[in-house]
Amino acid sequence: MGEKAARAAAPSTLRTRVLLVLAGFMALLAVAGWFAFNYIVDQTALRVGALVAERQVQYDRYRGLETLRREVALAEAMVRAPNIIAWAQNEYDAEIRERGIAELEHYRRAFEDESVFLVIDGSRNYYFNDSQDSYAGDPFQYTVRSDNPRDGWYFTTRSRREGCYLNVDHDDFLGVTKVWINCIINQDGQVLGIAGTGLDLSAFIRDVVDVPQPGIESMFVDESGAVQAHRDASMVDFHSLTKDIAQKNVVFSLFDTPSDMAALRAMMATTANPDSGQTVQAAYLSVDGKPMLVGVGYLDEIGWYNVTVMDIDTIVDKGLFLPIGLLFAALMGVAVLVMVYVFKAMVLDRLEKVEGGLSSVRDGKRVQFSPDPRNDEIGRLSRALAEMSNAVTDSELGLERQIRERTEQLEALVNRDALTGVFNRRGFAYAFETMREQAYGDSWAYGLLLVDIDHFKRINDSQGHPVGDQVIVEVARRLSTAVRKSDVCARWGGDEFLILIRNCEAARLARIAAGLVEMMRSVPITLDDDRELAVTMSIGTAIIQSGDTIETATAMADAALYRAKAEGRDCVIAYDANLASAG
Repeated sequence: MGEKAARAAAPSTLRTRVLLVLAGFMALLAVAGWFAFNYIVDQTALRVGALVAERQVQYDRYRGLETLRREVALAEAMVRAPNIIAWAQNEYDAEIRERGIAELEHYRRAFEDESVFLVIDGSRNYYFNDSQDSYAGDPFQYTVRSDNPRDGWYFTTRSRREGCYLNVDHDDFLGVTKVWINCIINQDGQVLGIAGTGLDLSAFIRDVVDVPQPGIESMFVDESGAVQAHRDASMVDFHSLTKDIAQKNVVFSLFDTPSDMAALRAMMATTANPDSGQTVQAAYLSVDGKPMLVGVGYLDEIGWYNVTVMDIDTIVDKGLFLPIGLLFAALMGVAVLVMVYVFKAMVLDRLEKVEGGLSSVRDGKRVQFSPDPRNDEIGRLSRALAEMSNAVTDSELGLERQIRERTEQLEALVNRDALTGVFNRRGFAYAFETMREQAYGDSWAYGLLLVDIDHFKRINDSQGHPVGDQVIVEVARRLSTAVRKSDVCARWGGDEFLILIRNCEAARLARIAAGLVEMMRSVPITLDDDRELAVTMSIGTAIIQSGDTIETATAMADAALYRAKAEGRDCVIAYDANLASAG
């Protein structure tokens, strides 16, 4: 009786049994499909998050370099300035000191913070002036001492012999907290001192680090991991330059496990290695028990790392994928076979196309697929991802263009004289070497003119430095317009100029030099107040052969100029063997 009752209770038709089997199979597929769907969503979110991480780190690297690169370049130029070097070598010579302070003030006004400092190694005297020009009368502040802990930054930086180094520090004497740029003054291997400037830490954090971006936290750390810039001031490691690693507030303490810390160190090492070819690294690491996407980029110009921690759940809302899951469940209710086919055709295939197209973004290209034209969830997602990816690519290209433009501007600042606009020493040296590389054969010869404004010191002393500057600018204008565009005109320093003439023999060089002297002699300089000032100049010339270095060339022209000054100035002397033997 029990067996008969069991058979009666069982399904009586094949259709019912198939439906039950299909229902059970559908339930299994639903479970499997749910896990598969979540895996696809997670992988898509991971890939999109990784792309966002790379672009975010590149963006933060660009903002950090934009803020600091110009200041570092100006500080490097300042420690190579002849007046600064001369002052560091002869600190107590009144005339040299005056020129050195004037040069220091020139750079102070050019720095973003309008502050500047100089420590002369011979005396350890510390000179400083700020944006309010508080110490214009006497920039001397104090003398650094090796037994004073607050002066440890100087001796630590000095031990590195050359280069520029950044340090987040609180100056107890001056009562300011800044990102200090410390550049070593090195002349022929001898450390003459340290000079530089500072950036207000609060302004730096406001402009670079403290940009509100939900789910994204950016910071800058040095090579030891010490935090140098963070929106939370308590995280910044002040005086880190002179601390032992055990005393520093390092970024590694943010992560949960030793393996996470080791992974971060490995990413820092990879991005800092130019041979790796990877300027950005990203990986999932655990912070407070939650996996976070961590991006690392290296700012090689300043030796800092940009570390960006991103909460991928905040950046990529997985709830956006919910309509796809609902669509998947609805399709499964029709039939197993239809569900499998429709799911494959309308979900998996289309997602695979989107995923395959997005893989091109990793190579810096635009999305290589046509967005799905259908107006369902996947179609809208496809178009949104295509638009987002193209926007990211356009942003990257725009950033690269801006970086190129900024680089060209910085090169102009480094190679051009700030007062006259013509080449400075560095720019002339670069042009000289470029001409040598472009020359063919051993028979080529260039003409070199070393021009000196006669009695320029008298002009400065009697008329004032502003008039002296007008004279310098006008002489530079006349010299640069008197030669061809293919020739090179540069301010060699002070009131001296160099002109390099392409493919020039001795007779033609003499005519050019004589014409320049006559032009200056016959046409007075009209000053801003409409006064006319008679100015003459002396020129030493030399013919440069293919084997001559810039040092040899300028030495020959300088010997000729020395003779021109000795013979009464306002004349041209050409270098010859007699001058060489006399020298």
